[in-house]
Amino acid sequence: MLDRLWNGWRSQYVRGESDDSAGPQLASNDGLSSSVFTRILQSDLSDEESHIVFRGNTVFAILNAFPYASGHVLVLPYREIADLEDLTEDESSELWATVTDAVRAIKASHRPHAMNVGINLGVSAGGSISQHLHVHVVPRWEGDANFMTSVAETRTLPEPLPETARRIRLAWPHRTPQ
Repeated sequence: MLDRLWNGWRSQYVRGESDDSAGPQLASNDGLSSSVFTRILQSDLSDEESHIVFRGNTVFAILNAFPYASGHVLVLPYREIADLEDLTEDESSELWATVTDAVRAIKASHRPHAMNVGINLGVSAGGSISQHLHVHVVPRWEGDANFMTSVAETRTLPEPLPETARRIRLAWPHRTPQ
């Protein structure tokens, strides 16, 4: 059985509701089933409120709201597409350059021992938001607590998202968007 650490403030966020402590209102205004990433981009939220750590011309980087580890960043195109092969040449080039910048920033800000970089393409591959392609950049440490998920079915996170975003923004390589 999976144990849970109670994060009551997250329930309103997951439902797309908002108050000052629960996080942003992300309900779709267009009545369509757009991804949470598209709804964040269409909202009036600042980058600080939404935990966006970088904006380029065709892609952006945002903290994972449900991270595997502190510093878990997602890099994705602004355009909501599901398949890697549907990226334009410009999107593909900027996506991979931004993934590299995310790795550099996380290495500088959090000093991990290793990194996981990957994409889940499709629901069956583990893609929980499969309609909007995104690359995971996850810092890892020797002796990290990720064993807790498999042994105790609990995840531990030592740092709040706003602090993680601040640290990564400060460490982000200064590259002019293409």
